Amino acid sequence: MPKIKICGLFREQDVEFVNEAKPDFVGFVFAEKSRRLVSAKQAENLRKKLSNGITAVGVFANAKINDIISLCKNGIIDIAQLHGGETDEYIKELKNKCEAKIIRALNLKNNSQLSTLNSQLSKPQLCNYTLLDAPTPGSGHAFSWEYLKGMDLSENIFLAGGVNLGNIKEALKLNPFAVDISSGAETNGVKDREKILKLVEACM
Repeated sequence: MPKIKICGLFREQDVEFVNEAKPDFVGFVFAEKSRRLVSAKQAENLRKKLSNGITAVGVFANAKINDIISLCKNGIIDIAQLHGGETDEYIKELKNKCEAKIIRALNLKNNSQLSTLNSQLSKPQLCNYTLLDAPTPGSGHAFSWEYLKGMDLSENIFLAGGVNLGNIKEALKLNPFAVDISSGAETNGVKDREKILKLVEACM
């Protein structure tokens, strides 16, 4: 079964919920425009409470490379997820200076992007993983998954963008490497224990 990432933790209760549910990955958001933004100190405190065996991902948008390196070297994050306009040169420099794996987010804004996705993903990838997301990350709105049917997503693709309890079974049928859920694990803008437990259970 695909793995699961619960993204956008920012409260101690959120960590308690995921420690109980035991997803494969969790996400701390360092992108400044996000309402789920955490500081390095907040993330450090949350990471200390996180159970062993759950991989911590840092979500960034055009961050300073040294900021990412510091978070990795201090053991706050294990993977860097890039959501901005980071260039190949930026990623190469990050890889040279940091041992963390890298997820590159691809925001799918229209059907023409979806129709050429297969050829894009068949090329050698600079990053360890690709995350397929809706035009507005964290909005809870899904993009059309029609073009993903028949594609091999199992090796290194995170499927994000509007995955929730109502459509997770459909998402899992696409057999991605992992599903990435943020707002779909929330009620009234904060993480919901019952939803997290049910979402993780669906991936078992």
